[in-house]
Amino acid sequence: MRLRDVDLRRSVESERGLFVAEGEKVIRRAIGAGHPVRSVLTTAKWLDALADVVEGAAGETTVYLVSDEVMEGVTGFPVHRGALAAMERTELPSVGALLTGAERILVLEDLVDHGNVGAIFRCAAALGVGAIVLSPRCADPLYRRAVKVSMGAVFAIPYARMTDWHGGLAEVRAAGFRLLALTPDQSAVPLDEVPLSGRVALMLGSEGDGLSSHWLREADQPVCIPMSPRAMDLGVDSLNVVAAAAVACHGLLRNQVPNRVTG
Repeated sequence: MRLRDVDLRRSVESERGLFVAEGEKVIRRAIGAGHPVRSVLTTAKWLDALADVVEGAAGETTVYLVSDEVMEGVTGFPVHRGALAAMERTELPSVGALLTGAERILVLEDLVDHGNVGAIFRCAAALGVGAIVLSPRCADPLYRRAVKVSMGAVFAIPYARMTDWHGGLAEVRAAGFRLLALTPDQSAVPLDEVPLSGRVALMLGSEGDGLSSHWLREADQPVCIPMSPRAMDLGVDSLNVVAAAAVACHGLLRNQVPNRVTG
């Protein structure tokens, strides 16, 4: 049940340099992204499916084989997708190193919901975003719920975390990115009317307040997603951050040269 204690997991996982991967597919994606396995907790009916993972971990980690009842008692919930694994975190790149070679990136300011962060990583992976920069207070992409909601996309999209919220955007701009601040303010220029040549960083704000006034001032241009004229009459003044991210990431596809395989 202690796995469901968010504050405990934040402190323990950070202190010990680990995270928990849930389910065979997620474990495999984490291994493929270079995260070593520390230990695996699974049940007999999943052992065959995880045989190669278990064999690969032999001698280097511990495999705990337990009953379904013990697994549910440890995790606190019946849905665990067959296995839990304690995985080692790898060192994140610096923001400067991350931006090398990227053309379209997202910059997330203070999103605190792990599910939202995971969903945005999934949007980014599906819609051609090359990297994600997190503000210092953003939720952890490797937290169990973020990994699960992202369907493992947190292992596919490279990301880095700023160390300086106040001056962090200057480093992104210095790397040649134009900073576009997504806002619900309908007086801003619609994103689909903004030229997208060159390197573009799209900034997304927190779930409640959106982008801070400081980051809005730091942006090169505020942009919006045009809403229905009837939206306000229906009591809707904005999209939630995940929906906005999906629409905006699709908008960023403009002017991108598709990758083609030549024979």
